Amino acid sequence: MKKRILLIKLVVFLLLILSGCSGGLQEETAAKAEVKKQRVVQTQIQIPVIKDFMPNMNLVPRSSIPTHIVLHFISNAAANPENPYIYEDIRKIFIDYDVSPHYMIDREGEIYYLLPESRAARHSGKGKLIEYAEYNDQLNKYSIGIELMAIGTESEMQQMMSTEHYKQIPQEHIGYTEAQYEALNMLLDDIIARSKEIKRDRMHIIGHNEYAPERKTDPGELFEWGKIMLDAE
Repeated sequence: MKKRILLIKLVVFLLLILSGCSGGLQEETAAKAEVKKQRVVQTQIQIPVIKDFMPNMNLVPRSSIPTHIVLHFISNAAANPENPYIYEDIRKIFIDYDVSPHYMIDREGEIYYLLPESRAARHSGKGKLIEYAEYNDQLNKYSIGIELMAIGTESEMQQMMSTEHYKQIPQEHIGYTEAQYEALNMLLDDIIARSKEIKRDRMHIIGHNEYAPERKTDPGELFEWGKIMLDAE
């Protein structure tokens, strides 16, 4: 009988110890989860953006780590030359053509966040990079797309409009604004801080025309590369 009582006490004692350890493990697990959660938060966008995600038809899961940023220009000048930068009109162009960048910067420097960087946006199409042969026609998988509301030179816009149509565009709508360069620099800093494979140089930050010169002219000769403070390669 005494042995049975001792055995019961021993079992109870062990259960109490295990219960205490279990509680400690639960607290440790919760603490680790909280640290992990905080780390995730720190990888999010740290600058002011207007989140307006595109429809699901543009959300293609990314399978590769981004290494490049591709710059574009966009406007609705073909349909509305006198007022080519109405956000809703441009967003509709993306929807109608089933394309989208990750970000778009308007004339006042507002940054629109259109797709998560974890998704492969449809912004580059077919093309090639000499230094990255494996990216031929595949740059969407490896890049983040940024559109700037801007209009290029007359020759750069010939694919979209006639000379007569181009002349209807007010001069202040041609080229880029200082607010856009400021916003773009801020956005580049933020992206690169979270994407270690993207370097702030001309090999990793490129124009659409460099990838697809036979099809595209953007961001064009009016874009001043010297204003985005790239590192020497």
